[in-house]
Amino acid sequence: MNLTDADLASIQEVRTLLHQATRAQQIFSKFSQEKVDQICQAIADAAVAASERLAKMAQEETGFGIWQDKVLKNVFGSKTVNDRYKSMKTIGVLSEDPENKIVNIAVPVGVIAGLIPSTNPTSSVFYKALISVKSGNAIVFSPHPNAKNCTLEAIKVVGEAAYKAGAPAGLIAGITAPTLEGTDELMRHSETKLILATGGGAMVHAAYSSGTPALGVGPGNGSAYIEKSADVYLAVKRIMDSETFDNGTICASEQSIIAEDANKLAVQQELKNQGGYFLSEGQIAKLSKFILRADGTMNPQIVGKSVKQLADLAQIDVPEGTRVLIARDTPENVGPQDPYSREKLTPILAYFEVENCEAAAALTNKLLMNEGAGHTAILHSEDEAIIRKYALLVPASRILVNTPGALGGIGASTNLDPSLTLGCGAIGGSATSDNVNPMNLINIKRVAVGVRELHDIRGEESQQADEVVAVHDQKQLVEAIVRQVMAKIK
Repeated sequence: MNLTDADLASIQEVRTLLHQATRAQQIFSKFSQEKVDQICQAIADAAVAASERLAKMAQEETGFGIWQDKVLKNVFGSKTVNDRYKSMKTIGVLSEDPENKIVNIAVPVGVIAGLIPSTNPTSSVFYKALISVKSGNAIVFSPHPNAKNCTLEAIKVVGEAAYKAGAPAGLIAGITAPTLEGTDELMRHSETKLILATGGGAMVHAAYSSGTPALGVGPGNGSAYIEKSADVYLAVKRIMDSETFDNGTICASEQSIIAEDANKLAVQQELKNQGGYFLSEGQIAKLSKFILRADGTMNPQIVGKSVKQLADLAQIDVPEGTRVLIARDTPENVGPQDPYSREKLTPILAYFEVENCEAAAALTNKLLMNEGAGHTAILHSEDEAIIRKYALLVPASRILVNTPGALGGIGASTNLDPSLTLGCGAIGGSATSDNVNPMNLINIKRVAVGVRELHDIRGEESQQADEVVAVHDQKQLVEAIVRQVMAKIK
């Protein structure tokens, strides 16, 4: 490996930050739950105060999304997250079970490596800092190079707030000169105890290959199935709200729509009524060239862009007022080479038609196994039996019902744990299927008092057998002693 001066400087900075974070966490691990919660509140308050400024910074630096929506994401990643978890017990004794004589004690993992994506460069900092500190840990961030400035500013905001509230210096820090080699050092260093990886597939794979325990999340590719019992107007409204929120940069946002033969005409008309534009075959072909790069990965040129920007890029004409671009697709076409059946993170939706629920579930399965396995699926239905049936059939960790995918998946419009790291489970190559929260960042030490002896475990028959063996052994012992005495007399 040929390392440049920048690589070497980044590696050295990582080592220094990790040493400082380790010392800080050792001090912090002795803080009370009350003190930890006070620091978390200070972090949340500072993040909310800086939400608008950092949202504008993020949009300007990355070119992704809508700054007004990023404000909401920043508030969600700070205030909403803290409000949900502030009463959660995460320090010291978590619970006691006198009847079963078990005590559960929280143990922080130590220093966490936080990898930050360019799609959510400030809100992810707030969220990861809060859940790490809440669980008694330190965190060192690695910003995405394309969002370095706004991410470092977010780290500065929460780090200073924590310090002013009494946290030891170095508890929250970030690499100021991020390089691939520096990030690799952060993930592999012995002082890093856990990696929170949110980003592209290559980065998540690197986290799981580092030799350090990791919680990584894969891509989303959620489909929105509008079942025939659904309120079509509301279903389409929720999909459009989700897909246009920050221009689709949340990984739980819808990537395709599935209509039934029974309601497809109503769905098509409602999509048009609410700003959806069905592309012509020629326009589909033109736009498709910009969705994927030559290596088959998502093209960052389209991520978080407006419909106008997308249309200009592909040199296609779309009507004024268009909110989302829609490409007709077929189940047979789904695969790695079909860009519309992949994760896009921009206001582009694939559109499918199927016969019934079984066909919709089969298509959802095919879409998710193509990309996004274990992540999210969305269903609009008023039929409880269909909801249960569909949920059992599709390979997703989150089945979101009658809600916008983007907001429902992160726990904003549902009561799921508020999170910006959405686990995909084993099927998606992830160590968890949870919306990652503070409890994922602690180990549990269990104190267990003995309540049974060996003979209790063996049971009554075994105990009787032991008594018989004991009597037999006693008889043999007596006979041996008698033989010894008689031998001496003779």
